Amino acid sequence: MIDALLLDCEQAEGGVHLLMTRPDLGARLDVVPHYDLERTELGRYRGLLVGLHADQRYLAASRPQLEAFLAGGGTIVFCGHVAHPFLAELAPYRPIEGYKAADLVVARVAEHPVWAGVDPADLTWRRGVAGFYGRGGNPPPPGATVVHTLGPRAVPVDFVCRPAVGGRLLVHAGADLWGYLETDGTAARMAPQLLDWLRAGPEAEEAGR
Repeated sequence: MIDALLLDCEQAEGGVHLLMTRPDLGARLDVVPHYDLERTELGRYRGLLVGLHADQRYLAASRPQLEAFLAGGGTIVFCGHVAHPFLAELAPYRPIEGYKAADLVVARVAEHPVWAGVDPADLTWRRGVAGFYGRGGNPPPPGATVVHTLGPRAVPVDFVCRPAVGGRLLVHAGADLWGYLETDGTAARMAPQLLDWLRAGPEAEEAGR
């Protein structure tokens, strides 16, 4: 089984080229054009990576396929701002109004393998500017585990949950996590650790409880 399928939205900042030019990572996933999803057998993959520029209306029309993938034990990773909820556990993005730098500081509130060894300061600041990681949140569903929040209002920017149909869902309210491969510092660890988490599967989490 292949670790992940990444939907290619043909955006230069999507990080696809960064993954595929790394032999240790590119060999662990397939990339298909976004609108080929409906013709793709998802059962071959442990995870589905959906990025910031995905057509959410198209994904909503593909909901039965996505739910079947989850029901079979798959994991969906979504990065971006929810505009058209395409799964029951997703709700529309809420931006932080009138934010200042302090409102964009990333705080870790739960440990998770994808962010193991990643310094929240490396998420908060990029080229001396705050806000690249997130400027708002996709509200998590009841029972979700929030991993990171933003600022004193503790806006959830990352969460993981177990959808009602099965499987796992990881949601980041910002740019694609795999796009951080080109950064200096610990944030570059996220992409390989994301693939490791997909490979380990839900069984590893159950064993660790």
